[in-house]
Amino acid sequence: MDETVQVFKALSEEIRLRVLALLMNGELCVCDLMAVLDLPQSTVSRHLAYLRNAGWVAGRRQGLWMYYRISEKMTPLHADLMNILDKRLSELDQVQADRHRYMEYQKNKKADRCD
Repeated sequence: MDETVQVFKALSEEIRLRVLALLMNGELCVCDLMAVLDLPQSTVSRHLAYLRNAGWVAGRRQGLWMYYRISEKMTPLHADLMNILDKRLSELDQVQADRHRYMEYQKNKKADRCD
């Protein structure tokens, strides 16, 4: 039961839902999430740690930065909820704005990776 509670608690914060929505399009660096969400590294990393501990995301280190993606090792509950989130989050104005901001950010980003 505790694991199920953690899965749902992870979805109880707007920032974490926005992060999941962005990661549904593929792996992102913490610096990318910071830029799009306009949040400091500590805030983004704290929310990513919560999502990682609840089984939603996985990370890998490359140089100084961490890159995150939707976890490939999802439980059936995660998978069911991810299908709902994938469908419903994209309908939200904030998620659409984040995705637009990410596309603009990518156009202006100087390199393929973070400094």
